[in-house]
Amino acid sequence: MNLKYIAFVAMLFSVFNTFVMQAQNLSSPDKNFSLQFKLEQNGVPSYQLTYKGKAVIKPSTLGIEVKNAASFTDGFTVSKTEQATVNTTWEPVMGEEKTIRNNYNELLVTLTQPKNNNRYIGIRFRLFNDGLGFRYEFPKQDGLSYFIIKDEHTQFNLAGDHKIFWIPGDYDTNEYAYTTSKLSEIPALQKKATIEISAQQPIANPSVQTPSMMKSSDGLFINIHEAALINYPAMSLNVDSGFKLSSHLTPDAVGNNGYMQTDAQTPWRTIIVSDKATDILASKLILNLNEPTKYKDVSWIKPTKYIGVWWEYFVAGKSTWAYGKENNVKLTDDFTKLTPNGKHGATNERVMHYIDFAAKHGFDAVLVEGWNIGWEDWIGNWKEEVFDFVTPYPDFDVKKLRDYAASKGVKIIMHHETSGSATNYERRLDRAFQFMKDNNYSAVKTGYVGSIIPRGEHHDGQWMVNHYIHVAERAADYQIMIDSHEAVRPTGLNRTYPNWIAQESARGTEFEAMGGLAPEHTTILPFTRLMGGPMDYTPGIFQTDLTYYKTGGNQRVNTTLTKQLAYYITMYSPLQMAADIPENYERFPDAFQFIKDVAVDWDNTYVQEAEPGDYITIARKAKGKNEWFVGGVTDENSRTAIVPFSYLPAGKKYVATIYADAKDANWNQKPQNYVITKVIVTSKSTLKQFVAPGGGFAISIKEATDADIKAFKKL
Repeated sequence: MNLKYIAFVAMLFSVFNTFVMQAQNLSSPDKNFSLQFKLEQNGVPSYQLTYKGKAVIKPSTLGIEVKNAASFTDGFTVSKTEQATVNTTWEPVMGEEKTIRNNYNELLVTLTQPKNNNRYIGIRFRLFNDGLGFRYEFPKQDGLSYFIIKDEHTQFNLAGDHKIFWIPGDYDTNEYAYTTSKLSEIPALQKKATIEISAQQPIANPSVQTPSMMKSSDGLFINIHEAALINYPAMSLNVDSGFKLSSHLTPDAVGNNGYMQTDAQTPWRTIIVSDKATDILASKLILNLNEPTKYKDVSWIKPTKYIGVWWEYFVAGKSTWAYGKENNVKLTDDFTKLTPNGKHGATNERVMHYIDFAAKHGFDAVLVEGWNIGWEDWIGNWKEEVFDFVTPYPDFDVKKLRDYAASKGVKIIMHHETSGSATNYERRLDRAFQFMKDNNYSAVKTGYVGSIIPRGEHHDGQWMVNHYIHVAERAADYQIMIDSHEAVRPTGLNRTYPNWIAQESARGTEFEAMGGLAPEHTTILPFTRLMGGPMDYTPGIFQTDLTYYKTGGNQRVNTTLTKQLAYYITMYSPLQMAADIPENYERFPDAFQFIKDVAVDWDNTYVQEAEPGDYITIARKAKGKNEWFVGGVTDENSRTAIVPFSYLPAGKKYVATIYADAKDANWNQKPQNYVITKVIVTSKSTLKQFVAPGGGFAISIKEATDADIKAFKKL
């Protein structure tokens, strides 16, 4: 054979092979998404993403910069690619859907660095019908065992100057109010958006936190976040010029961004996209990227509806967490000798009142905050030992209240405020959980108010990420559920650790008593914070004008009463609180009925209409019951919600009880004016429902009896 011909064929094969290995394409199962991966000049990895032919992510580079070794940023060749398809279903322990479909096409690209002794890593892409997830993987190999991350260089080069709903990048708090602007406007607005919050650590350069929600001028909704945040710092997003976002990791006390030992991988970086806002809220991509639970027994993990000794601490000093008047208190002090302040909330008498109320109205549990010693001097001092989590105040009898609650069929939810001292909590964790087990507490609300100890660590750093998971795992050993506040924002880990039942990790109801929340706030949160997992938002405040308590303040809750009802549907959580004090529910028994009736665990969810920052309407079917509930909320503007009932079984009639704003209601004028009507609906019915400014509506639906059909008019 002609040697020149052989050489020519070999050259063509080499060129073809290089092209194939350097550029790889992947489509979603429904073909709407297209991903391209390739190596840029100097062997720099990059990717781009399109949806229905529209650019979502323009060519964007990938890489990990390492401190104590050669970096994973360039000099790569593609040594292997593997593709796979997965199409399965699974059932969450609790959730918005009884069954979740997990359907994606996968591309694993193995990259080798010849200049670094052929060291290799993987980048794994999973393309779903609702978006993309990808992560870096570091297999165990000779020459790659332990390394320190200096920085992660993951880019999200967006296709335009999108509208974005954002809070400032911060290492320690997620409790900012949202700002809506163009991407290009963020640098000028950053200072104004970074309001003062306890223990904050704003990022110096323009940045935003994830989940970050955007809308393009041509109608694409884009959400960027992360999934399965384990043994890694949380990611914010730098706002670079030219509409580029890039990863920004939370550093530790000595300025490093992470410590890795092979086998290892980063969290998934997620990009959820649709031309319908409702599809963003319906996405289960983040949950699907998390591992199934390894717990063998999950029967003890239960959805919970609760009330609590909590809101009264916020309504202008009605009562207090602290028992005594003194400051400069130590755990070694004799707390029986404190001078009582006369306003302590967690007393035997008050807690028994809440237990009675819970039992009477069918609630599962009562949260009690301020039951334990230490609240006299707990915040702002960066103290190592403030709480021991087992010693009650003199007016809180643990055994008496345990037995009383049990006699009423009610659980008490423990509260562990750590004041940011995670080291103190970890030292005392087993004793605290054993104390809970001994006294019939099956759930605990944890808190991390204040600067973190170990000093210099951050709420969102790798050390604390591992701490929160350790607490959840250790709690599972005692069959205890966790509701964490002031923790890192969730990333779908409630699938892996289903006893981590809910989190706060955002600006919740308590801020209604500390400056107020904008009426649009809860039309944004489901597109941002709740993308990562359920939120303990603590809804249900009926007394919206806080001057009612005659304590001299002029604060108000910026919603109508029926918007508070709607939150039980629009703000998903299997742990739902009726957060107001019992006396206020007794003043509005007909509206309170919805809170008593509403489910907290679901078979199906139907996102009916949505626009971030404007409005949301969601319907859900109760788990294992022929009952449905609908909730709708709006911003400061009134609107007419369109509510179809097409999900109802055909051929049957149902009673829809509608809790709605009165025509003269408004979030700041007559917010407690509401109307309740009952109508007969079928799967063919559609409701046009008025929603007041800053208002909402809620609907409960049950199968109609013959008497119902005669009593109520058809919609």
